[in-house]
Amino acid sequence: MRTAAARDVTAAERARADIRAGRHTGPTSGLAPGFAQTNLVILPEAYALDFLRFCVRNPGPCPLLDVTATGSPCPQMLAPTADLRSDLPRYRVFADGQCIDEPTDVHRHWRADLVAFLLGCSFTFEWALAEAGIPLAHQRQRTNVPMYVTDRPCVPAGPFRGPMVVSMRPMPPTDLARAADVTARFPAMHGAPVHAGDPAALGIGDLARPDFGDPVAIADGEIPVFWACGVTPQTAVQSAAPPIAIVHAPGHMFITDLPHEHYDSAALASRLPGGLS
Repeated sequence: MRTAAARDVTAAERARADIRAGRHTGPTSGLAPGFAQTNLVILPEAYALDFLRFCVRNPGPCPLLDVTATGSPCPQMLAPTADLRSDLPRYRVFADGQCIDEPTDVHRHWRADLVAFLLGCSFTFEWALAEAGIPLAHQRQRTNVPMYVTDRPCVPAGPFRGPMVVSMRPMPPTDLARAADVTARFPAMHGAPVHAGDPAALGIGDLARPDFGDPVAIADGEIPVFWACGVTPQTAVQSAAPPIAIVHAPGHMFITDLPHEHYDSAALASRLPGGLS
């Protein structure tokens, strides 16, 4: 049975319209609840095949959902009326590995040889965590989710290489097993946590100083829980140093027309003959 979110794609369209008009320029966690969100990487076609290999070799941090036609800013599989040049709240533009701009619109940077990759985002499973009664510190504290560069190397592909980046959500240890079960249902959105507890095990020195996003207060009795993060490709893009690359600003994602249930293995199984679960 289709959910109300699945039937009412106008909620996602309204969110994108607000973003396109500049009415929303902040992080997208909690925006258009129930709709899948994605990371974005845009590269010249000459770099596209190697980046595709990088995603295939590193599916945890780089779960690939859609690839556009060369020169097209439209993600046909995820939101056919969208425009990737204007429908994210903020972008980062790199030239030869250096960030040169952080605009809210990238029309002036667009080229006819660009290919856009859309990758799964953990903001999608946050809706399911909330449904399971697991509160999210960054939403409660009205901050961007904290993200950290780890010491875990990704499998390289051509010029693309670099460490995995993780996002962190603190919670009581009693919620950990339930959070792992919920997020494991979303393998295309980074899936289950990669680590919980000691940040030093990931090479993270200070939780109060995230590499991306904002620090969150960790309450007494809570532990940090880490998921693979779609900011990982940004470190690989810096290493590859293409003449131009456009990515989402961390935490400022693309909102698709697809409900989060589209990527929920439990929801999909329930719709199979016999209601497998």
